[in-house]
Amino acid sequence: MKAVDIIKNGLVKENPTWVLVLGMCPTLATTTSAINGMCMGLATAFVLLMSNIVISLLKSVIPDKVRIPAFIVVIATFVTIVQLVMQAYLPDLYATLGLFIPLIVVNCIVLGRAEAFASKNNVWHSLLDGLFMGLGFTWALTLVGMVREMLGAGSIFGCNFIGDNDGMLLFILAPGGFLVLGYLMALVKKIQKSNK
Repeated sequence: MKAVDIIKNGLVKENPTWVLVLGMCPTLATTTSAINGMCMGLATAFVLLMSNIVISLLKSVIPDKVRIPAFIVVIATFVTIVQLVMQAYLPDLYATLGLFIPLIVVNCIVLGRAEAFASKNNVWHSLLDGLFMGLGFTWALTLVGMVREMLGAGSIFGCNFIGDNDGMLLFILAPGGFLVLGYLMALVKKIQKSNK
């Protein structure tokens, strides 16, 4: 597989959110604002990138019988690093994202890419896959967060542009997350079909 194909797959063709429909729990729960969505996406991207690299390096020494538990230990190590760094340097963001940071360990995107890609490919391709799948997930979460924040609070990245208007509370709540995600998925699919 060529590097360009890996990059396209991560960002567009096999985007975890729009195409593979993976990681829906953090997508719906943490995207009440653009900054929350972006930070959750970047945390997941870091874990995905680092775990893909390490798993690709260790794939020949990990016995098949303990492959999945070994992958989970590698992933959990990087999640712990992200969690501790966020607690130390970004305590407000960590308090906002809370439970969803440790849940990166069981995010199907991370474990799925470890199993489907990193354990079968070289380090360079695994690095590209982790980086661009992570960036694809990040841009999707950021976009969902931007739309929800814009409609629900009248701001983007905390910058209010409507004035004193509070926006429509529905879009900050869970039903709004489902609505925004559904409409954005339909829009992305329509754009992809028109570009074929």
